[in-house]
Amino acid sequence: MTNKSLLLSVSLLSLCAGAAHAQQASGDPHDHVTEVEEIVVRALPLGRSGDDVASHVSLLSGEAFVQRRTSTLGDTLSSLPGVNSDAFGGGASRPVIRGQTSPRVKILSEGAGLIDASEVSPDHAVSGEPLLMEGVEILRGPSALLYGGGAIGGAVNLLDKKIPTRIPLNGGEGVVEYRHGSVDNEDAGVVGLTVGAGQFALRLEAVGRRSDDYRIPDSDEDRLDGSYNNTFTGTIGASWIGDKGYLGAAFTQQKSTYGLSGHSHEFASCHPHGTSLHCGGHDDHGHDDHDDHDDDHDHDHDHAAPEVRLLSQRVDLRGELRNPMQGIERIRLRAGYTDYEHKEVEEGEVLTTFSNKGYDGRLEVQHSEWNGLRGVGGVQISKTEFGAVGLESYLRPTETQSTGLFVMEEYELGGWHLESAVRKDWTETSVLNGASVDHDPLSVSASALWHFNPQWTVALSLARSQRAPTAQEMFARGVHLATNTYELGTASLNLETAKSAELTLRKAEGRLTGTVSVYSYDYDNYIFANTLDQHEDFRLIRYEQADAKFTGIDAEVTAKITPALSATVYGDYVRAKLDSGDNLPRIPAGRLGARLSGYHGPWSGELDYSHVFEQAKVADYEDKTPGYDLLSATAAYGFNIADKADAEIYVRGTNLLDEKAWSHASFLGERAPIRGRGVTAGVRVRF
Repeated sequence: MTNKSLLLSVSLLSLCAGAAHAQQASGDPHDHVTEVEEIVVRALPLGRSGDDVASHVSLLSGEAFVQRRTSTLGDTLSSLPGVNSDAFGGGASRPVIRGQTSPRVKILSEGAGLIDASEVSPDHAVSGEPLLMEGVEILRGPSALLYGGGAIGGAVNLLDKKIPTRIPLNGGEGVVEYRHGSVDNEDAGVVGLTVGAGQFALRLEAVGRRSDDYRIPDSDEDRLDGSYNNTFTGTIGASWIGDKGYLGAAFTQQKSTYGLSGHSHEFASCHPHGTSLHCGGHDDHGHDDHDDHDDDHDHDHDHAAPEVRLLSQRVDLRGELRNPMQGIERIRLRAGYTDYEHKEVEEGEVLTTFSNKGYDGRLEVQHSEWNGLRGVGGVQISKTEFGAVGLESYLRPTETQSTGLFVMEEYELGGWHLESAVRKDWTETSVLNGASVDHDPLSVSASALWHFNPQWTVALSLARSQRAPTAQEMFARGVHLATNTYELGTASLNLETAKSAELTLRKAEGRLTGTVSVYSYDYDNYIFANTLDQHEDFRLIRYEQADAKFTGIDAEVTAKITPALSATVYGDYVRAKLDSGDNLPRIPAGRLGARLSGYHGPWSGELDYSHVFEQAKVADYEDKTPGYDLLSATAAYGFNIADKADAEIYVRGTNLLDEKAWSHASFLGERAPIRGRGVTAGVRVRF
């Protein structure tokens, strides 16, 4: 550690502790209140707060979200208990929830499905832009059931302001932000403006980011090749807003260019002979689409990393109508249409083009209380057309259509809050000029929350959820270089069924607050990529089914030491294995951490330490991942710059111990260490 870095680390730690000590001495909490504000979970149709639902709900918003944002969604959320990241360099990462990621984790944009190519491969970026979000909700357990089998492991709802839902005060409001990061020389700027007149409101927002390959500690290479990320996203949205609701639309375009770390064409000629791999030596290996590329790219290590050139265009439609008629409290519409494409380019040549066009629409009708019951029913329809053409065309063009009907009801009985939900889907997946497969999953859940004390609740949730296999799991056949695999789909896959149970203890008020959840997911016909053979680092996988079980715990407990100083202990652990006893691959290791947060007037600070344990329970053909320690610190100063404008300056240091570490959930493994020590500084102005 250099003297300059040591001084910075010590300064950040001192600021956090010093601010808390000064605040304790003054006895004045200033603008920071001690009570937790009730925040309504927007992904739940009945408008309840996260502390008043039986399922496990996490929310990252406000200053904490602003300071923890990174260029990718998975990395942004990875500090939350139960959430990890399958990071793929600096351009792509998806959230891993309780050991599950796509296609069992559904990404939503204010309740409508986010359509891109991220479910197909971890090197494909989630098209949502963290710097334009105002927060993220994570639903786990039965509450995610309303969004279908794609949320069997959880639902991540991205919160934004692209479609105004109210007329701004004084005719307008907005935000301007600039930030710089040292570990990857990131420069990013954000601007957002909402203006309104009469019953109309207009929203304009944009973000631009440019970053280099990020620095990695203790390595022969100073930086991770292909970990750069350059992105521009712009949105224009408008709404008509009345006394009983609103109707609005928005258009968003995102252009992104990012590198593919660890991407190699050394194994481009590999192909299966039955259940065995054969690599090289054949003139005809059964994949004519690949022949034009083999001579140029086989065993070529000296050129720069390939890159993704992404273009996503999306139209959102949202509306809400309150009390339209007797017996109906609310009608809510969420819909989106996306035209997504990205090209994987190497040395100026387009090797593979991935595309995904489709829509997702959802209509909810909430009825008034009837004999003590409050509830909502609705319909969701979606259609996607996915294609991959070129070197990695391991999946022929496919079309997936789905229709879902759902009902959720709740009932108050003394100190008990009871919930139940059911969802039925009809899904058809077809290959262009090929097979067509239908599945009809059915999911049901029931939960009970008991207020056994004014400040304490305990909740039990039970669910039986079903998921239809994806097009990739059924019809893949070909080389997938991003994950160093040759993939074989199985068209005869059946529905995947999860029987889940979760017990949650929660305290939302007082000097001690927190949530502890223990859970179990018992899967029938769990779909997984079974490794049949391996050649060096390249594997032959086939999507198969077997019974499996996931058990684990998530916990976060905060103690208010003084009105200005709080300490938090958090952790998570998940154990995942097949009923045969074999471990499942890429399951995150256990984690235990502590956080100290302090405030003094306009100053705030945070110190966060966590230990990630060794992951020794590994699948066949998988290596152990050693444990490591992470230390981060944040300091922020807020101040007024005008009558109706305020600003915040923040500095956040990450991996301050400069640990060389690898995420076990990542496909890249030791090919892509996490970021080294870095400092991000930013200024954010709101008016």
